[in-house]
Amino acid sequence: MKQLILAEKPSVARDLARVLGCKQTNKSYIEGPKHIVTWALGHLVELKMPEDYDKQYKQWRLEDLPIIPKHMGLKIIRQVSHQFRAIEQLAKRKDLAELVIATDAGREGELVARWIIEKVKWQKPIKRLWISSQTDKAIRDGFNQLKPAKQYDNLYQSAVCRSEADWLIGLNVTRALTTKYNDPLSAGRVQTPTLAMILEREQEINTFQPKDYWTIDASIGLLKASWEQNGEKRIFDEKKAKDIVNQVKGKSAKVESLLKKEKTESQPMPYDLTELQRDANRRFGFSAKKTSSVLQKLYEQYKLVTYPRTDSRYLTSDMENTMYERLQGMSAGYRDEVQPLLKQKGKVAAKKVFNDSKVTDHHAIIPTDEPLHLGDLDNDERKLYDIIARRFLALFYPVYKAETLTATLKVDRESFVARETIVLDPGFKVLSGKEEESPRALANLTEGQSLSVKDVHLEKKLTEPPARFTEADLLSRMEKYSLGTPATRADIIERLLGSEVLDRKNNKLHPTPKGKQLIDLVNDELKSPELTAKWEQELEAIARGKGNPKEFLENIRKQTKQLVMEIKTSSQEYRAHNLTGSKCPECGKLLKEVKGRDGKVLVCSDRECSYRRRKDPKLSNRRCPQCHKKMEIHNGKAGTYFQCKPCNIVDKADDTKKKVTKREERQLMKKYSANNKEDEGFGNSLADALKAAMKDKK
Repeated sequence: MKQLILAEKPSVARDLARVLGCKQTNKSYIEGPKHIVTWALGHLVELKMPEDYDKQYKQWRLEDLPIIPKHMGLKIIRQVSHQFRAIEQLAKRKDLAELVIATDAGREGELVARWIIEKVKWQKPIKRLWISSQTDKAIRDGFNQLKPAKQYDNLYQSAVCRSEADWLIGLNVTRALTTKYNDPLSAGRVQTPTLAMILEREQEINTFQPKDYWTIDASIGLLKASWEQNGEKRIFDEKKAKDIVNQVKGKSAKVESLLKKEKTESQPMPYDLTELQRDANRRFGFSAKKTSSVLQKLYEQYKLVTYPRTDSRYLTSDMENTMYERLQGMSAGYRDEVQPLLKQKGKVAAKKVFNDSKVTDHHAIIPTDEPLHLGDLDNDERKLYDIIARRFLALFYPVYKAETLTATLKVDRESFVARETIVLDPGFKVLSGKEEESPRALANLTEGQSLSVKDVHLEKKLTEPPARFTEADLLSRMEKYSLGTPATRADIIERLLGSEVLDRKNNKLHPTPKGKQLIDLVNDELKSPELTAKWEQELEAIARGKGNPKEFLENIRKQTKQLVMEIKTSSQEYRAHNLTGSKCPECGKLLKEVKGRDGKVLVCSDRECSYRRRKDPKLSNRRCPQCHKKMEIHNGKAGTYFQCKPCNIVDKADDTKKKVTKREERQLMKKYSANNKEDEGFGNSLADALKAAMKDKK
């Protein structure tokens, strides 16, 4: 009898099959003597849509809302139904003893597998593979320690509650807003309070009133000192600032006090997903989505890092024995940093990192023991791996120690302060390669010493409004209010950008006019981060076996009815921000300008009308035979055609001219480019390669 193993995607399935010795490859599974490994393609099963319950719901109407099915049903996703049918057929085999869930070890991975298992009506025992890295050793160890699937029933219940809550609130509120105001307006349990926080910051910026203030810097002896009073360096009274300058000019200063303070800084903890996304955004300008994508490749394809979608920054105590092997794995890329640590047998200096009580489903993101080949990684992959690796290496180095010296100098009744830091032990900061300078100007001072004031400089400045959020800032806010999970926050931000309620400019997030109006229309309760945080905490409690799924969903259903009723009875008005002056040629309503895949598109503002056309038609390289300008390219019912509107000339596309595919292009370049063929002066362009190919053909 064999095990049926269900992975989340083909690439993971291939790794599992290789480690388990499965070599017989089929279209939808890989078989071996003791195992059959098959895979999902992400979700194969989803919650039914409204029209699956009643065909009348295919048409969006305000009077049909809220749509709240008594029991939420499941359906197979049509685009991937072939893979579901393949798993369904496998599940009927008589030589299978049990099924092993090997999808991602998290809430969503559990949902992917359980819904498939439910739809194929699997009745035999089920076990769970729960691993935090994709290395061969981790896979083998995981299969030697398979858990009963029942241990993860609470996680599954939490996933179902999350999915149904998002369906009930997101679908009903989105349909209500869209039908009431006749414009695509999307709202949801997490995305709406996230957008509200950005609008709140925008309001702070718009209402901010800048104020003038002045700062005073002075050269006193060999020191650079600043005027300071009770920790405040700004002076908001111009006359007072000028009086101070006149008062201290040419005078002598007396060293009133010298304060020495030793400062220590502990090693930073390894990354969880949110902290890594924040850091990558600050350092490299990566979006949260990009960080997640690159990280997934490092985990899944290269097997260089542990499980990505974690909310913990700690490690379990049993991992202390694995540190030496992990250092060995990464030593090829970090020889200078790692060699001293290997001599110390991989002894971790920051013992606080090992804390079983602070590890939930997964530990922090750290390197695996897989041998590192930096040359295999592209630039973005190297950048992300490097900050994970250096954060991990910091655990083995001592704490950073420094001494801060603060000198307070009195000039008449005014105080000037000079500070400097002397590094005593750079500790883990040697890894950054940016050791702080250690000036010694204050070290030679003594209390009561007199110094002459050589120069005084007055500078006028303006108070600044709060800055717009970067993705790093927004992720911090989402984490603070428990909006979403580490695994979903990147997708929430992308959804807001995709629905055109947010813009990303120079790594700053700006609300659009559509976003500003949407927040005015949405119910106050749905905008509240506190309410969403409460829901998220309840979902977490359900996952831990301490919450009530039935009670949670009953409250969500009540909330859905209330939210829809508020929209129905609202007297708020809305005007699409992207309306143009042009009218639809089919129904006469105004056209809207929206972003399409190929540029800006004009669409009818009436949702019932399907009129749509490109704003700026795409130009081809074909020239008009009359005016010789480039002709527009269009796709009509009869196929592709070219048009010159000023000359009213239409020219059909020449289907005999076959386009060179990317694969053919690579083959041509490999065979005929100057780098690979010593020929009569041909270069390295595709055109040169084509000429060389034609010459050979002749």
